[in-house]
Amino acid sequence: MNFELTEEQRMIAATARQVGERFGLDYWRKIDAEKKFPTEIWQAICDAGLGGVALPPEYGGSGLGMLEMALIVENLAAAGAGSTIGQMFMVNPIFGGVSISKFGTPEMKRDLLPKLISGEMGCCMALTEPDAGTNTLEIRSFARAQGDSWILNGRKIWITAVDAADKMLVIARTKKLEESRSRSDGLTMFMIDVERKGLTYTPIDKVGTNTLTSSAVFFDDVEIRPDELIGTLHGGWRELLDVLNTERIVTTAGLVGTSELAIKLAVNYANDRKIYGDKPISSYQGLQFPLAQCYAENEAARLLNYKAAANFDAGLAFGSESNAAKLLAAQATARATERSMQTMGGMGFSKEYHVERLWRDCRLFRFAPISEEMILNYIAMHDLGMPKSY
Repeated sequence: MNFELTEEQRMIAATARQVGERFGLDYWRKIDAEKKFPTEIWQAICDAGLGGVALPPEYGGSGLGMLEMALIVENLAAAGAGSTIGQMFMVNPIFGGVSISKFGTPEMKRDLLPKLISGEMGCCMALTEPDAGTNTLEIRSFARAQGDSWILNGRKIWITAVDAADKMLVIARTKKLEESRSRSDGLTMFMIDVERKGLTYTPIDKVGTNTLTSSAVFFDDVEIRPDELIGTLHGGWRELLDVLNTERIVTTAGLVGTSELAIKLAVNYANDRKIYGDKPISSYQGLQFPLAQCYAENEAARLLNYKAAANFDAGLAFGSESNAAKLLAAQATARATERSMQTMGGMGFSKEYHVERLWRDCRLFRFAPISEEMILNYIAMHDLGMPKSY
């Protein structure tokens, strides 16, 4: 078992770190305060060839894998972005790129993938609904057939970066539940324009991740063209899982990088701070031990995430590893940001020292994109062989 990165992987990680450091913490503090999408850094990421790392070379991507994407995300996060950078990779290279590259028509791949990889086009995904939540098979948004087209009605909630997107991956029912062979039968994916008659959205005021809006989305007789179907009509459930399965890996990578950054900020502050004589407060075991514990937990999450990514790239099962890594990373990052603030005392509560943004943003990932409780359900059922509990 080889834990060494290749020379190419080290170069990719170093490039991501350099791009992130070019913007740094002050950039993220500014756009967080302005609640502004990180357009400049996303374009820099794409210009460096990082946005299309796992997408096909014939459309401008690098044709590499999820391990390389994880390295990119964690280094961007550690350089200043924090955990929300993982969401940017979710909405564009994964929700947009994976869905189009795996299930799009040749025309869709030709027209959309180069724009997505270059940063010219942005994507979002409309899946979650107010009355369904984690239970995707209960979604009610319905696209009824009208000739060769469909007419979509329904609503979605907590949809990320709608205002910055050109295209929206929409998951809707195309068969009524009572007419379907099973609950998974009758789900379909479409890639539609965000700017379309009948599609409206309203931002949700929230605690953190302010640089990426979260919105309630409403579909009122939205027309969907035949060429906007992605994958199989009525058979989109399994295809959707192929799109969603890697989101845990990029989420974990963003969290791992955030923990690394939070610990670094705490150590730098503690090394400089002296309040009792000449010894820095970093010499006190009361501060050392909690940060050392956070470091150990974060390294465990990092390695498990690498295993999940490597398994995915090798075509092996990776669900157990990706779920457990996300669980550990979300909990470790919550502790790391909290301990970083505690190390700084009152200054940790100020915006000047940046950790408060990391603390606010990472809280989302205790329950998104999948909650701790659902991960524990998965582990109990699939890894321990216990009965379904819900």
